[in-house]
This record gives sequence, structure tokens and C-alpha cells, in this order.
Amino acid sequence: MPPVTPLLDTVRSPTDTREFTSPQLRQLADELRAETIDVVSTTGGHLGAGLGVVELTVALHHVFDTPRDIVIWDVGHQAYPHKILTGRRERIRTLRQGGGLSGFTKRSESEYDPFGAAHAATSISAALGFAAARDQRGDDNKVIAVIGDGSMSAGMAYEAMNNAVETTKQLIVILNDNDMSIAPPVGGMSAYMARLVSGGGYQSLRKLGKQVAGALPRPLQQAARKAEEYARGMVTGGTLFEELGFYYVGPIDGHDLDALVPVLKNIRDHADKPVLVHVVTQKGKGYAPAEGADDKLHAVAKFDVVTGKQAKSPSNAPSYTKVFAQQLIKQAERDDKIIAITAAMPSGTGLDLFGQAFPSRTFDVGIAEQHAVTFAAGLAADGMKPFCALYSTFLQRGYDQVVHDVAIQSLPVRFAMDRAGLVGADGATHAGSFDIGYMGALPGMVLMAASDEAELARMIATAVAIDDRPSAFRYPRGEGVGVDIPDLAEPLEIGKGRIVREGSAVAILSFGTRLQESLKAADALAARGLSATVADARFAKPLDIDLILRLARGHEALITVEEGAMGGFGAFVLQALAEHGALDRGLRVRTLVLPDVFQDQDKPEAMYAEAGLDADGIVAAALRALGVAGAPAANRRA
Repeated sequence: MPPVTPLLDTVRSPTDTREFTSPQLRQLADELRAETIDVVSTTGGHLGAGLGVVELTVALHHVFDTPRDIVIWDVGHQAYPHKILTGRRERIRTLRQGGGLSGFTKRSESEYDPFGAAHAATSISAALGFAAARDQRGDDNKVIAVIGDGSMSAGMAYEAMNNAVETTKQLIVILNDNDMSIAPPVGGMSAYMARLVSGGGYQSLRKLGKQVAGALPRPLQQAARKAEEYARGMVTGGTLFEELGFYYVGPIDGHDLDALVPVLKNIRDHADKPVLVHVVTQKGKGYAPAEGADDKLHAVAKFDVVTGKQAKSPSNAPSYTKVFAQQLIKQAERDDKIIAITAAMPSGTGLDLFGQAFPSRTFDVGIAEQHAVTFAAGLAADGMKPFCALYSTFLQRGYDQVVHDVAIQSLPVRFAMDRAGLVGADGATHAGSFDIGYMGALPGMVLMAASDEAELARMIATAVAIDDRPSAFRYPRGEGVGVDIPDLAEPLEIGKGRIVREGSAVAILSFGTRLQESLKAADALAARGLSATVADARFAKPLDIDLILRLARGHEALITVEEGAMGGFGAFVLQALAEHGALDRGLRVRTLVLPDVFQDQDKPEAMYAEAGLDADGIVAAALRALGVAGAPAANRRA
């Protein structure tokens, strides 16, 4: 038997796939899956989701005239196969690295990425915007949103669908159901029915039936419409989407190209109203270690392709996420009012461990951060002690609820803000850059940042003890520094920081885990004959005014350091210094924050160096503040 000629090597753009036969498309999908596995084994990243949509990716680019036809991926982490097919194969091994390709779709990266996405449930709204713009211009290109069943737990998806039928007649939504959460297993019959109801013949017959029914008396019209909807609901299970104004097609096997391609062609050529195509896929499809893993290898480090074994971190320190989970469990063993809430991120926030210990006191609300916050507010209003554990970047989605439902009512919801600061390979969309400013702006909020894992344990205990107002504490992704953690931590005194090292020339006031870099900077300054005080602020709200004024009085310069954007801790300190007249005495103040740009992905240490928030950056800022000749310039963008 002659060797099979590789097809992927011949594909420079989706246009090259348009004339492929069904056997060729299946071969291309197999090669694309193998390439995706090989790539992620060397770069790390999101694996399972991309493997699940390989056939769907091939089918979409084969059927539709991309990039003229718009395809928007939701969340975007499943788009690695899409990137390979759309002219980025030569750079695909730079994925999630400094100067390389993003791990999500990104407008500046390719014309095949019409909309950047890294948070869930945005695709239908964005696609509807593209469709409305197209309609305004009088164009006829197609617009397709691909949304996962997990993202359909977010209310924003339904808001967009509810608006779609009033906005356009041409919108295609593909529901990628990879957890069998909506439909039962599918086979040849459901694929046949999907092909049938998506075709022009069926739709023409349906139009004729509606015209005939339109000539009937009104009661019979209504009876005919209900009978037709009921019949289609029995066959397809699409009543919910039909009620939202969509024409439902499915469910179909998302790995069967012989079923998928004809359905997409039918919809492309015949749809005269918004359509939802229900595609059932298997996350991690085609790679045994992913298929056998509980999370389908959703997000992985570099791994061995043969065994699936992932590379381990060389650090022996526990992750901040694990410390949070373990400490919350200890507190909950003593206090049965503690409740834990997450928004579809139980393992990412450590609440999978809490859920094992306290299943009845753990709630995963799905990708619904707004609901999570107000749900927590309701629990707090009725005397419980809810901990709402969300990534900092995802809490942004529920900020109005934090303001209106929690802060204004002074309800003691505890916000555990994971992934605070920079997150490395996930880049700007996942960086926890803004929570200091947006949480610190709220009256009555207690806002803390852990400088190490022991301090995180104390802040959890502090949050448990606060029962008259909301509180929040932030901590980064990754491992701690290896300090001893109290078996059962005691609460901190509200609004009180601590002096870690005494000096005289310059004071470094750190908020969060830049404390270790601040101590390194103090060592470097000492080597230059400059004595430095290092303090751990612990609280951004309420501020430790006594500590700040003491540092201001006893030093020539004060440097604040935080892993957050402008308008955060440093701004709060400047406000306090101004109010107390400390700036009138010639104190030299520098506030070190993240640069006023959205930083692209890189190794965290490189990103912090670029931001001027490593030891060298802190030293440079101190020397400039002190007016030392030859002080190095800051390595940062603004």
C-alpha cells in the first residue's frame, strides 16, 4: 500500500481546503489533531478543548469563505487548530511565549481572528454586531459564532440570542456541546434528521405550510403553529432555541465530517433566520490521556506525548490556590456558616478540595459571575459567611453587583481574588491588573493583599471574622515562597501593616507578593551604602495611616510597590500623604505600578522586569528618587 501523502503541509490558508473530498477532509483532521498535540506538548496551554473541535474547525473553513465569512470562537482557547489552518503554522510553537502567538484569538494577529476572546459567552453578542454591520452595508457574507455549552451557562449568551431575531435574518450560532449536558448521545438518525431539516427542500415545505396556515382562521393558525413546533421539538429537542427565535438544527456528531459538512452547507445556502446548530463533540478527542482525564487535559504544562505525563514545577512550596483551599477548609471545620462559591472554576480556585470536604456548602454557579456575587449577597444577608472565589479578571464581570448588591448594603461577602497581578502565558486577558483600584474605590470595603502564603492564611481568618462589611483579599497564580503556615491562622488587626526591615534613607512599602523583590532591592541598596526600610502594607483599605506617616517622617524617599494598574494602592497612599500634609515637607514619593498598557504574554519574571516591579526596577526607582547620579532608567512601557 503506497504511503499517504500529508495534506496539512499543502494547506497555507483555508482556501486550500475548499476542494478537498470527504476522505481528504478526514485525513486533514487527523493530521491537524496530531499537530495540535505535538505543539501543546512543547508549549503547554489549553489542549482538550482544541482537540474536541478539530473536525468542526476543518468543516467551517472548508464550507465557509473565511475570512470574508466571519467565525468567532468562544472562549478562544480552543482555537489552536484554527490558527494552524489560517497561516500561522510556522509560528505555532511560539504559542503563549514572549513575542509569540496568543493562546486566544487576537485581532492584531490575523485577519482570521475578527474578534479577540478569552472570557466566556461574548461570541453571540459580537457576532450579532458583525451581522448588523453587514446588514447596514448591504453585504451578504455569513457570520458564525462558535460557543461552548459551558459558556451557555452565562446570561450574556441568552441576552444576545433574545436580541438576535429583532436584529438580523442571517446569523449562525454553533453550540459546541462537549459534555453531553444538553442532548443524549447522537448517531446516524439524528445526523440524518439534522441534514433533512437544514436543507432547502424542508425549509421550502415549511414555508408553504406557513402560507397555507396563514389563510386559515386565527384559532386554526395558532393550532397549526403549535403543532408544527411540537413536532419539531419532539424530533430535534430545540424548543428552547426556537422560542428565542432561532431555527434549531441538531444534535449532530461534531466528529463526523460526512454529517457535519452537508449540514453547514445547507445552512450557508438556505437559512433565512438566525440558526443554532447543535454539535456534540468530545473534549480531548483522539488523544487517550486526555480522553481518560477528568478534566480532559483542559490546561496543561509541557508533557510527554506518548504518556501524557506533564512536567512538574521544581518548587516545593504549595501554590497560593492550594493554601487558600486548605485554610478555608480548616476555618469551615470550626464554622458551619462558611459557604464557598465559584463560577465554573472549582479546580482553578481550589474549591474542588473544599467541595470534597463540604459538598453541601460548595456551589458552582457556572460561568455566571454576576449571579455568583448576588447569590453570595443573598447568603450574607441571611447570616451565612460566603466566600466568593473568582479570578480577579473574572470578577470584573460582576462589578456592578459588587457595588449595588454587596457594598451599598454593607453585606459581609468575602471575595477571594485568585490570579491577582500578572499571569504569564495567558496574557492581558487573564491578568489581575485592576482589582485594587476597583475594589478599593468602594466605601466600607476591606481590601488585603497577601505577601506570602502565611499572610494569605491570616487574611482568610481575618475575612471570616469580619461580619459587618464586605472584604476582599488578593493573591497570585503560582507557588508561594516556602514560609511556614500556621496550623490555624489568627486574624490580623484591621488596617495595620508591619515593618519587615528597618532602615533610614528610603522606605519601600509593598502591597502583595512583591515584598520578596522589595527585600532583594533593600539588599542591593545596602550594597550601595543606602539603608532601606521595607514594610508590608497588608491593607489597601483601610490604610495604615500611622505606618505611612511614620515612613514619610523617617525617610528621604518613599517607594510604593504593587502588582496592579494605576489608580490603586499607590494612589491611595498619595491621597493620604496629601491629606496629612506629608508631601509639604519635601518627601520624594514614587509609586511603582503596572505600566499603562496591556502587556502581552511572556514569562512572569520577564513581564515584571518590563514593568519595573522586580528588584532591579525598585532599586532604580529608589536611586532616582534620592537623586543618585547615574541611576538606571526604568525598564517599563507607559
